[in-house]
Amino acid sequence: MTTENAKAQESQTRPILSFLKDLPNACSLAGLGCSLLSIYFLITGIYAAAMIGMIWAVAFDWADGLIARRMKGRTGADREFGGQLDLLIDIVSYGVTPAVLIMSYANFSAAFLPVAFIMLVFGAIRLSYFSTFGLSDDAKYTGLAIDNNSIFLVLVFMCAGYFEQSTFAIILAICGLGLSILNASQIKTPKLSGNPVNVAILATYTLAVTAIYGSTLL
Repeated sequence: MTTENAKAQESQTRPILSFLKDLPNACSLAGLGCSLLSIYFLITGIYAAAMIGMIWAVAFDWADGLIARRMKGRTGADREFGGQLDLLIDIVSYGVTPAVLIMSYANFSAAFLPVAFIMLVFGAIRLSYFSTFGLSDDAKYTGLAIDNNSIFLVLVFMCAGYFEQSTFAIILAICGLGLSILNASQIKTPKLSGNPVNVAILATYTLAVTAIYGSTLL
C-alpha cells in the first residue's frame, strides 16, 4: 500500500472531531479563540484587550509548531490535517484581524475598505503560495511571513495615544499596506518560529505586551 493510499484510508476511518485530540491542533484552535476575542474587542472598541488577543494568537501559533516537531507518534494524516488547519487559522489571525483593526480604528469608514481588502487579498495569496511551494531551497520564506503583521501592529499601536484617532487610523492603514506588500514580495526571510531563541524572544514580548496593555485595563 502506498503512503498516499494509507493516508487516504486513515482519513476515511477517523472521525472529523478525532483530530481535536491532537495537541498541536488544540493549540492552533486556542490561537483561533484568541483571534475571535480580539475581533470582538476591536468591534467593541476595547483596543488594549484586542492587542493582547492578537499577540497571544501568535504565541499559540508558534507553540503548535514547536509542539508538533517534538511530539512522537503523530501520523501523516495528523501532520497534513494540522498543516491545513494552521493555514486556515492564519488567514483569520493575520488577515482578518488586522483588517478589522484598521477598519475599527477608522470608525468603519468606507474609505478604508480598499486597504482592508488589499490586506486580505495579499494575505490569502501569501498563504496559498506557501501552501503550494513551501520554503525556498535555502529554507527561507518567500515574502514576509504573515504572522509578523500582528507582531508589528501590536507594537505600533502602543503609539496610538500620541496622535489624533483619524491621523493614527491613516498610520495604521499605511502600515497595513506596507506589510501586505512585503507579504507578497519576493524577499527571503528566515523561519523565525523554528529557532528556540526566537521563541524565547516572542514569549518575553508576549508577556510584556500583556502586562503593558493589561495595565491600561485595570
